[in-house]
Amino acid sequence: MFKNTTIISIRKEKNVVFAGDGQVSLQHTIVKNTANKIRKIENQNILVGFAGSSADAMILFDMFEKKIKIYPQLIRASVELVKEWRTSNMLKKLDALLLVADKEKTLLISGAGDILEPDIDICAIGSGGNYALAAARALIENTKLPLDTIAKKSLSIAASICLYTNKNIILQSL
Repeated sequence: MFKNTTIISIRKEKNVVFAGDGQVSLQHTIVKNTANKIRKIENQNILVGFAGSSADAMILFDMFEKKIKIYPQLIRASVELVKEWRTSNMLKKLDALLLVADKEKTLLISGAGDILEPDIDICAIGSGGNYALAAARALIENTKLPLDTIAKKSLSIAASICLYTNKNIILQSL
């Protein structure tokens, strides 16, 4: 369903790293290799990563940014975004996922109305998300590598498996 990217979030205590690949695909064609699908917002204290239809993801990112300015708590802003997303006839057709995090929490937000806080400190979305998630879990449990290295290696592993993920990796951290 979501064939435009892979985004991973890894948290350890109050440190959070997001990594995302740069590939944008249109059906079976790669149209861009260097897209940035991770943003820092609200005075650089919140990370947002998005997967899915690029235009839809950008609309949702903009909406989330507006919500966080009105509702400065991550969960409240997420709830308000989902309420608007699910109740608007136009917006409910948007095909994307958001991964958002501050120093305290990581949330996965979907158009189905889900706001999920992962049980573990790793969460991934997009077509290569499960590959990156598995790689990150193995690296976290079996190495003492820094979070940014784990995120980058996890995405690199996903890129070697998933056709819609490349090795042009963008990292952002809090």
